[in-house]
Amino acid sequence: MATSGDVCSDILVKELDKRASGQAFEVILGAGVPDAKGEFPLSPPKKKDVSLEEIQRKLDAAEERRKSLAEKREHEKEVLQKAMEENNNFSKMAEEKLNQKMEANKENRTALMAAMSEKFKEKDKKLEEVRKNKETKDGSED
Repeated sequence: MATSGDVCSDILVKELDKRASGQAFEVILGAGVPDAKGEFPLSPPKKKDVSLEEIQRKLDAAEERRKSLAEKREHEKEVLQKAMEENNNFSKMAEEKLNQKMEANKENRTALMAAMSEKFKEKDKKLEEVRKNKETKDGSED
């Protein structure tokens, strides 16, 4: 390892502080050797000239993308609309079925109540007849 103040191939290492707890060093890097590629250019490389056909091709591709996105959005909108219509139709049909069931139950209940009422009226008539017969029978025996 390099000692205090030694230079080792473009790296300078200086010992700053030596204590019982450890050592501190300063490492100074020297100027690098120019690469075979050369230095980095200061300005970015110039873009190649774009031809009119290439610009038109890019514009056409962008227009196609826009059309495709618009068609996709339209399709999504149609699918959503169709789903909403089907949901509404299902809700209406379910409501109609429920109303029909309720109406049928109401009619059945009304018919049942009318039948029971008629039955009770007939029983009352028979009871009244039995009372009259009993009264006439009791009255004739006296």
